[in-house]
Amino acid sequence: MPMRLSPLEPEDLDLLYTIENDPALWSVGTANVPYSRYALRDYISGQQCDIYADRQVRLVVRIADGAARDKEVAIGLVDLVDFHPEHRRAEIGFALLREYREKGYGRQAIRLLLDYAGTILHLHSVHAIVPHDNTASLALLRTEGFTDGVTLTDWLLRSDGWHDALLLQKVFK
Repeated sequence: MPMRLSPLEPEDLDLLYTIENDPALWSVGTANVPYSRYALRDYISGQQCDIYADRQVRLVVRIADGAARDKEVAIGLVDLVDFHPEHRRAEIGFALLREYREKGYGRQAIRLLLDYAGTILHLHSVHAIVPHDNTASLALLRTEGFTDGVTLTDWLLRSDGWHDALLLQKVFK
């Protein structure tokens, strides 16, 4: 069973709770407070799963469960956010559970998301804003055809002060 992307289901609450409440990820996203299970349950149930209505789509990264045939395990999330239909562009985001990082799953998930964005949604471009010191994500995106745009000076505030971020873009041909 290969990797696949799927919409959030009620049974994905624990995955969403773990990722959204990881303080290490707060400095790269738009949230910097913990979310309750109640709030995340409402988020899951309130999605229309329509990028035009929600202006975003959040998909679960699923792989085969090595311990059981025909079962899957959810290992992370990929997002298309800040969707602009008139310009056919969106920002991408991705987060994997710690135990699945640096094993090639991120690359597979990004490839699936890019295929969906270009082939199904017919986006013209996607972009990512990445902390300047997140070398793993920068290398991954560059390998997948993203080019460096601009440096966003003092873009992210962390506990040790302000940090730059890089804007990367992929234009679909």
